Formats: sequence, structure tokens, C-alpha cells
Amino acid sequence: MVTARPDVFDPRVFVRGIPHEAFRLLRDTAPVAWQDEHEVFDWPAGPGYWAVTRHRDVKEVLRTPEVFSSWLGATQIRDPEPDDLDFIRRMILNMDPPEHTRIRRIAAGVFTRRRLERSSERIAARAAALLRVVAERGRCDLPVDVTDDFPLTNLAELLGVPEGDRRLLLEWTNRVIGYQDPEHAQVVRDEHGRPVNPRSPAMLRDMFDYAQELARRKRAEPGDDLMTALVRAEVDGRALTDAELEMFFFLVVVAGNDTVRSALPGGVLALLEHPAQYRRLRAEPALLPTAVEEMLRWHPPVLSFRRTAACDTELGGQRIRRGDKVVVYHVSAHYDERVFPEPHRFDITRSPNDHLAFGQGPHLCLGAHFARLQLRAFFGAFLRLPELELDGTPVRLTSNFINGLTHLPVRVSTG
Repeated sequence: MVTARPDVFDPRVFVRGIPHEAFRLLRDTAPVAWQDEHEVFDWPAGPGYWAVTRHRDVKEVLRTPEVFSSWLGATQIRDPEPDDLDFIRRMILNMDPPEHTRIRRIAAGVFTRRRLERSSERIAARAAALLRVVAERGRCDLPVDVTDDFPLTNLAELLGVPEGDRRLLLEWTNRVIGYQDPEHAQVVRDEHGRPVNPRSPAMLRDMFDYAQELARRKRAEPGDDLMTALVRAEVDGRALTDAELEMFFFLVVVAGNDTVRSALPGGVLALLEHPAQYRRLRAEPALLPTAVEEMLRWHPPVLSFRRTAACDTELGGQRIRRGDKVVVYHVSAHYDERVFPEPHRFDITRSPNDHLAFGQGPHLCLGAHFARLQLRAFFGAFLRLPELELDGTPVRLTSNFINGLTHLPVRVSTG
């Protein structure tokens, strides 16, 4: 068994920025390498996993659920408690075909482009209004003042969540995504003093209760929104069960919010750190579609995803045993020199751009179109602002899962 020297497990590693040199070393010398899971923040050590860092191998894992299962151990690096696993498997993210196929058909029937694009004008107006704050004040902390609110409001409107309840979505997202981060962690301990997994049934009960209450409202008073469509949806005469509806609500709230919430400040930071590309995009806004794809490559919202080997297999020249954890690193695949020429050059005209920001294979993100719609609306408004520059040091989320920025101070350029 090969032991990799670089530590790409510890969430504190990513606070300092993406460990590009560590990932390059792994891609070149041990593209499928054993990674220890040591204790961090009182969270117990795990059994370890195979870290997959080359683009080709990441794609292979994501495309073959019959070999690399989402269902066997779910999709987070940390193992769920055994008593929680059946519960966690109800989420589409943690399913394999054929059950995944049924749920995805229901989801695809409600996540239509027509429904998503009906809100495009409101999304564009919302982006312009939020960014006006920057121009009027001359400076702001972008995530706190702008980019936390933008996807949250868009998603709440899409779901049909009443305006007065919308901050709940951010609270739930921070609880689940930010549990490793000192600023956002809400650590709850059991009777033995051990931290409770934030994705456990007990920690999510308030979200699920809300989902059921919202579903009841939509059955009684249907609206032109995603939740109404979900409670009515059927495939082959079967609707979503209450448990499936709860887990789908969880996925939409957390993944639908945090993906765009992470990508927005990441894209802004990429532009500010590459002023020539920033100025070119301001001069040629028609380049925005390819620029957004490059932002997603440069700063993928998700750092990693976990699978579990369903059988003995081989990947990247390494023997993998049934039951082993396998973790793919999108953030390493996006800088693989075998696929991306000069990967450390931020290029708003890069084409082709085979990034994996929205996944690959059967779990390709259902909300990818909605995410791109929001990103293009936001950056379209961003380019109309006066030129911005950094006004302090960015602060990154402490996480080995989400590539987040919790603070990004910016100001109108004085240059």
C-alpha cells in the first residue's frame, strides 16, 4: 500500500489556499494514493481512503457507479454513523442506479430550463441591486454583503419559500457545510462529549419538519414553484415519499445554495488576482460564457467527493479492495497538465475546458443550468461596476469538501 507524503485530508490545509504543489506531486508520482484520516477538531480519525488526483481517473470513478458506489458509504469523506447510513441513503446524491434513476427522472421533470429561465430577468435585476451596494459604499466584504444573499434569494424564490423564512436556508447551509470552520461551526455533543455529525437525522430534524410544513402549504395552495412541482411529481405512478421529499429539499437547499455561493467570490478573486484578464473581460463582455467556465475550473465550488469500491478493482495502476473509500479531488483534476495546457494560467478564453465542477456521469449536477444562469447574471452586473481591487486578505472556509471564501474585502480601485 502506497502512503502519500502530502496531507490533503486535513481541512486546515485548505485555509492557506489550494495545496497545488502537493496535488502536483500526487498526480505525478502517486495518482491513486493512500491518505490517512487523522483526528481533527475532536472529530475521530477514520480508516483512510484512496485519494484520486488525475483528471482521467476522477472521471472514471464518477462515471462508473457499478464499481465506485455512492450508496455503500455515502459521498462524504467522513463515515456516517452506522445507525444513520440508511437515513443518508435516501438522498439522491447517495444513491446508485436503478433507484437513483427513478428519483433523477422526477427531479429532471421539475428542474426544467423553462422553469429556471422564467426567473432570469429577476435574477439579473437582483444581481445589479446587490452590487449597487459596492458602488455606493466604495467597498464591502463581498460574501457577507453580496454573494451570501444572492443565490440564497434566488433559490428561495425558485422553491417557493416565503420571504420571512429565507434566512433559515443560510442557517442550515452553514450548519452542514461549515461544521469544520471555527466561524460557522455549531458543535453539538452527545452524552459522551463526542461531536454529533451535522448530517445526522437529529441535527437535520428542524429542516425536515420545515420541508413537510412547506409541502403541506403547497398542496393546499399550489404555486408556480419547485416545491409545488415536487409534491405533484410522479414517475411510473410513484410520487416522492415523505422521506425522499425531505432529503430532496435538503439537497436543493444546501447544494443549490452553497455551490453558487462558493463560486461567486472565487470567480471575483480570480479576476482581481489577474488584472489583465479582468480588464479584457470588462472590454469584451461577450467573453463572459467562457470566462465563467474558466472561473469554475480555477475555483471549483466542491473540492472532493467520496465513493466506495463495490468490488475489487484497479485504478491508476493501484489495486483497490471492495469496501475501500475512494475520494476524487476535482480541484486537482482541474490543474492536471495532461488535460489543461498551462493549468496555472487563468485564461478567460480557454476552450475546450473539460472541468468537472458540476460532476460527471449519472450524478451530473441537476442544477448546473441554474448555477450558470446565476453566475452569468452576477458577472454581467459585476462588469458594469467601476473596476475593483482587493481591500484586505481573503479568508477561506475551513473545509476539505467546499472550496469556500467566508470573507473577501474589496473596494473600488484607487489606481
